[in-house]
Amino acid sequence: MKKIVLLILALFCLKGVPALADEGMWVPALIQSRIKDMKAKGFKLTAEDIYSINRSSLKDAVLLFGSGCTGEVISDEGLFLTNHHCGYYFIGSHSSVEHDYLTNGFWAMNRSEELPNPGLTVSFLIRMEDVTDRALKGVGDEMPQAERDSMVKANAAGVIAKATAGTHYEAAVEPFYYGNQYFLFVYEKFRDVRLVAAPPSVIGKFGGDTDNWMWPRHTGDFSMFRIYADKNNNPADYSKDNVPYRPRRSFTISTAGLKEGDFTMVYGNPGRTMQYVVSDAIDYAVNRGNPAKIKMRTMRLEIMNAEQAKDPATRIAYAAKNARVSNQWKKWQGESKGLARLGTLDKKRAFEAQFTAWAADKPLYRDVLPKLRALYAELASYAFARDYYQEAYQAIEMTQFAQNAAKGIFKPDAEKAGDGFFKNYSQTIDRLSTQAVLGEYVKNVPAEWTPAYFLEAVQKAGGVDRYVDELFEQSNFSTIEKYKALASADSATKAAALQNDPALLLAEAFNTFYNTKVDGTYKRLNTEINTLYRLYMKGLMEMQPDRTFFPDANLTLRVAYGTVEGYSPVDAVYYEPFSTIDGIMEKDNPDIYDYNIPQRLRDLYRTKEYGRWNVDGSVPVCFLATNHTTGGNSGSPVLNGRGQLVGINFDRTWESTMSDYEFDVVKCRNIIVDIRYVLFVIDRIGNAGYLLDEMRFAK
Repeated sequence: MKKIVLLILALFCLKGVPALADEGMWVPALIQSRIKDMKAKGFKLTAEDIYSINRSSLKDAVLLFGSGCTGEVISDEGLFLTNHHCGYYFIGSHSSVEHDYLTNGFWAMNRSEELPNPGLTVSFLIRMEDVTDRALKGVGDEMPQAERDSMVKANAAGVIAKATAGTHYEAAVEPFYYGNQYFLFVYEKFRDVRLVAAPPSVIGKFGGDTDNWMWPRHTGDFSMFRIYADKNNNPADYSKDNVPYRPRRSFTISTAGLKEGDFTMVYGNPGRTMQYVVSDAIDYAVNRGNPAKIKMRTMRLEIMNAEQAKDPATRIAYAAKNARVSNQWKKWQGESKGLARLGTLDKKRAFEAQFTAWAADKPLYRDVLPKLRALYAELASYAFARDYYQEAYQAIEMTQFAQNAAKGIFKPDAEKAGDGFFKNYSQTIDRLSTQAVLGEYVKNVPAEWTPAYFLEAVQKAGGVDRYVDELFEQSNFSTIEKYKALASADSATKAAALQNDPALLLAEAFNTFYNTKVDGTYKRLNTEINTLYRLYMKGLMEMQPDRTFFPDANLTLRVAYGTVEGYSPVDAVYYEPFSTIDGIMEKDNPDIYDYNIPQRLRDLYRTKEYGRWNVDGSVPVCFLATNHTTGGNSGSPVLNGRGQLVGINFDRTWESTMSDYEFDVVKCRNIIVDIRYVLFVIDRIGNAGYLLDEMRFAK
């Protein structure tokens, strides 16, 4: 096993063997191997400036926001930026028809107005360390996978315990290269995080679903929060006695701007990539999984959009839900188109033929691909059933609420459980969506992969639509009035109602079927697949000794770098890499919610009173770069060659969404909101210029 680790480290350190163009998500602790290439592109600092455990470095100003976004500290008083869409749930949680912070924005004018967000955490990486030898202590190549996993888990627990002993830190040991390498990550997690500012959604989410994943883009996708700590600067639960956190490092902000060809670096927490999967995984995604999921989400979005357009309260209640559904919906479409355009499936198959020929006389590797192919063939039906379970059954809001509420129905405060749910609930949307997605389930999923209770209930009712009508008419969880009546009833009445409630019966049928017939086998097959990927990955590295491999993303801190660059999406069209406020005005439309910009912005455009943010009679808004990013990089700081903050990463172009599987150096671009537009909005739209006083600007 040590030979594998040495091989990986050697590949990291190969001189003059870069990954293709700007492809790659690099481990900060090993970034020295990339510095030569980074400097050639315009980086001015050292590896120690990026990551250090001996002194403060850029990593100390980067945070994990919640469990799926990134943020960057911009003051020595705990103020940080992330994306508007990352903070969207929390902004919405403070919103109402009377105080519509989603529509109108929110600007705390002093510390006392900053809003707490129960459950929100941010985490800083204290250090990372290669612990492969310790994680794999006692592990043999021929050891059964279950025994191997158990031993690695026990070894990792020991590593974590030692790393956190006597501290308030948390830690995790994460596998790289499908378990050929392991790293320890030690974190400091803060629990008192308060909302400071958010622009109106028509700025923070400008263009809505129409512009999502697209270029040119004119979205001010940012929000601001502040971290609070106890008086000793340590993490603490929310308290009025807490004080702003004093970070180890905060970013200096550059307002000088960039030009095409300038160096850019994204420092964040990319979520998941699958660069090394075999053709069978691509085949399922493009030809089976994505089309089914896209169709079901299309139905749901059409229903939500129609109902939200009728009523402001419904629009607010379903704003975050709509965004969650639409984001992946559009991404999957671009992903499938991109993979088809690149011919990824055929390229994978051709490469696998080469691997097969290379491995023919190597007993360790020659059976890897045939075994993977057989496992994927077996997995396909389980994956399809899982996709429909998640996209159809789990899309029913009422049944999800019923399951959770039933757990606490006998508690004294059971009535309160419905308040939060029904505040942001439309039975009309839920009922119509349920009819649509369950109709698709019956139409496309074989009976053997469908709960018998559900099929019998549909048949008895005379069809899916009538069954759903009866479901909502008869359930105790379909309206707040029914739920409160149940919650306030005596124990015997509650028990009887729970026994026969159709929402709970449906939930039990689907969950039992999924847990007993699908999930266990699905996980087992994936475990076996990942076991073979560990061997396949090792074989790839032996077959291609001159190739630089970077580990797939797994929500751990990474560095991606490249340059500002436009691209050509189709023949005879070239996209410049910069957008300005002029493009916002070209899209401005008072009749369309997502394009109905604030009057204040119109007035500023008319008078050109841009103040210090004026650049040649306009204001920069967004720009493109060639950095390799994915989900989780949302909110990541984008830095110039001197490590100064120049923007906030928030998206990829539609032509880039297949980059989780294959990075296209010609077309893949990440989309960044220019820090000057962020500052312009804070200053000139939010009238919160006082926040700029605690920021540090490059001279």
